[in-house]
Amino acid sequence: MGGSPAPRIRASTAADGVRVLQIWQRAVDDSHDFLAEADRHAIAQEVAGFLPQAPLVLAVDAAVRPLGFMLLSSGPLGGHMEALFIDPASKGQGVGTLLVRWALGVYPRLTTDVNAQNPQAMAFYRALGFVETGRSPLDGQGRAYPLVHLRHQG
Repeated sequence: MGGSPAPRIRASTAADGVRVLQIWQRAVDDSHDFLAEADRHAIAQEVAGFLPQAPLVLAVDAAVRPLGFMLLSSGPLGGHMEALFIDPASKGQGVGTLLVRWALGVYPRLTTDVNAQNPQAMAFYRALGFVETGRSPLDGQGRAYPLVHLRHQG
């Protein structure tokens, strides 16, 4: 009946480095208009230094091309989603939901942090059952971008 197959999940490889950086840049351009240009540039440099080698979880299309990615870390209380970025061309097509649901299968009480100035992301996480557990006035690098701490209700 037409339509393309649903995205699937796979681990990243070194060959995905350029594509995940493209996704990050496109997603930030689409949703992070609150970033000062100097901060955007500094963050891009930091991201370019670690993202291509990071152990990412990817959502890929039928051609195995990444559509979005997630970075997870584990700790004594469960998992934390360090990053979730979806190519704007795939936004609204279930890619982010697929990745988050996969992570919830591993870490039912998953946590994440969201920029308070990103209402689309806040609405997305709330719709998936995340609740606010706190706030911080600075981001993880000490920049003046407030964070909202979220945890899935499990």
